[in-house]
Amino acid sequence: MEEDDDWKFSQCFGEKTALEDLNEADIISAVEFDQSGAFLATGDKGGRVVVFELDGHNAVQGIAAATSKKRRPLKAPLEFRFQSEFQSHEPEFDYLKSLEIEEKINRIRWCRPANNALFLLSTNDKTIKLWKVHEKTIKTVCNLNVDEDTKAATAAARRARVVSGSGAHAKQPLQARGPHEDEMMDIVEESGKEPDVPLFQRRQVPRLVVPKLKYASRCMSSTARRVYSNAHAYHINSVSVNSDGATFISADDLRINYWNLDLNDQSYNIVDIKPENMEELAEVITAAEFHPTQCNLFMYSSSRGSIRLGDMRARALCDIQAKTFEEPEVPGNKSFFSEIIASLSDIKFTNDGRYIISRDYLTVKVWDVNMENKPVKTIPIHDQLRSQLSELYESECIFDKFEVAVSPDGNGFATGSYSSQFHILDRSGKSSLCIEAGKMPPKQAMSFRSQGIDFSPAMEVCSESFDKPDGAMDYNRKAMHMSWHPQVPLLAVAGLNNLFIYSR
Repeated sequence: MEEDDDWKFSQCFGEKTALEDLNEADIISAVEFDQSGAFLATGDKGGRVVVFELDGHNAVQGIAAATSKKRRPLKAPLEFRFQSEFQSHEPEFDYLKSLEIEEKINRIRWCRPANNALFLLSTNDKTIKLWKVHEKTIKTVCNLNVDEDTKAATAAARRARVVSGSGAHAKQPLQARGPHEDEMMDIVEESGKEPDVPLFQRRQVPRLVVPKLKYASRCMSSTARRVYSNAHAYHINSVSVNSDGATFISADDLRINYWNLDLNDQSYNIVDIKPENMEELAEVITAAEFHPTQCNLFMYSSSRGSIRLGDMRARALCDIQAKTFEEPEVPGNKSFFSEIIASLSDIKFTNDGRYIISRDYLTVKVWDVNMENKPVKTIPIHDQLRSQLSELYESECIFDKFEVAVSPDGNGFATGSYSSQFHILDRSGKSSLCIEAGKMPPKQAMSFRSQGIDFSPAMEVCSESFDKPDGAMDYNRKAMHMSWHPQVPLLAVAGLNNLFIYSR
């Protein structure tokens, strides 16, 4: 890439942990920027969602400068800070199927904000939840009639009067008693008599003061607004919010459901590939995505490497696709691993909707929506692993699902690999950059700004090498999940329990 397009390490969130001491619940399983780019959410295998926000008031100015027509690189990298964390999903058990449901977050998708609150969808294998993240004000009651010292002295005076007093009168009705007569009531219940003392003398309050509410502090609060459950018989692999902001789709292995955000008890099945006889099952759905601008179009990918474009205007059940993007099989190249490595793990539209970026195990393919018979470009990512497919099958690494992130202009995209590496490529395939997450790209320098953020863990990660001898890959360290900032050249990459941010 050109010198002006050099990527620099910016931030790292998470603690440096040895692989053998790593808690599996802390491994990040989903990363997503919101539409404005001011917030970043991550989900992990423990069912937790963590939200980060841009740090400082200059962040908005930085985005405005970077999104101008001149497209100048950022003078200083945008920095994020922790905002809130909440438990999205808990482990469950399906007693009808004797199946354990993990709390792992499979996908996170942001919805449109409203009333100074953020909304996002998170899903595990069976349940989708709509979360509201907002700032909550904590209030306390102040300016009471008596403080604690006066209350204690008053209680002692009451006891003295009760002991020295004689005679009794009718009890005061319950509704006439004030909130400061609780201790007096205890004495009355014990003795069975009420002292002959006027009410104003018992209280010993010179005047009545109306209590007031005081704004003590502010904190972030997360509330599950709606729960979309019992609609998928198989594991949910994708959630995508429509461009209309009111609907979304969710996909499992065999079906795609169409939801309204306001209705959690009703969904419409728009794709169903389940055969009458399950022995005839030839493929499963691996990912689904809405068109970025046309709310009636969506696409989904299959385990056989095909991409189907559906139009909801044509029919309610989109069993007949508007377009099918599939590369013809080359005779003589079919093997036991052909269908496994052809399975698509992720698909994305470019922001203009003109191109589709798909990722399988070994390659990234660029499709033009106007050309269905072959991709515009095929870029190898794991070409060196073709000779090791048998070992990868035994270790089950061949089933790893790597995501792809697309730049705002659609000319660049990023995808992950092993050894904590990820690739940044352009659509034409003429330039590429391979970076190991947590390290500086080659021949580049970086100046750290510590505005209240501790960068020491990131510095330690940068100084450590995960390379193995003879150029072998470390299959335990995977960079599978990432998200591209919607406005500026900034990339968030998940590496095990760490979140790395790179900027250009």
